[in-house]
Amino acid sequence: MELTPEVLLSAYMQGIFPMAHDDGRIHWFSPQPRAILPLDGLRVSQSLRRVLHHGPFEVRFDTAFEQVIAACAAPAPGREETWINAEIIEAYNRLHRLGFAHSVESWVGEELVGGLYGVSIRGFFAGESMFSRRRDASKVALYHLVQRLRARNFRLLDVQYTTPHLIRLGAVEVPRRVYLALLRQALAVESDFG
Repeated sequence: MELTPEVLLSAYMQGIFPMAHDDGRIHWFSPQPRAILPLDGLRVSQSLRRVLHHGPFEVRFDTAFEQVIAACAAPAPGREETWINAEIIEAYNRLHRLGFAHSVESWVGEELVGGLYGVSIRGFFAGESMFSRRRDASKVALYHLVQRLRARNFRLLDVQYTTPHLIRLGAVEVPRRVYLALLRQALAVESDFG
């Protein structure tokens, strides 16, 4: 099945998302349980708070989407392969041009040092992947994502699967039925990531 914008948006609205396997084929997932980051539950450590107030990062939105997704797809220490292949990159770049996929970027001067990207539909945001080339760069991007979502009346930040990193930041797992109820509520809300 081709990853057209219509297919992708329909899948997200049903609680399903794609990932590429090692063989390059796209598989569809709806995890049980599902990981979310409650928008009022982001844990900000003292050290991250200091970085947010005194750190070197400037945060921008949607100025380098293609660079962010390419960086998320690139091998990194401890992550030699990712689920983001050329087909995924092309599909999400199309979603970005249509206004449904967004990036949050951490910059030091004119160097992109971290960030994340995801999909936004009404009051729902699906965080897809993040990367960091400098300590705390992706955490700073996530902090600013949560602030933007809260300010724009979003209701659900889907992070798909828990990782130790996301758990430390406040991610929790919920049963699929609970997730789907939260998704329905979020999709009923008029919000715009803009």
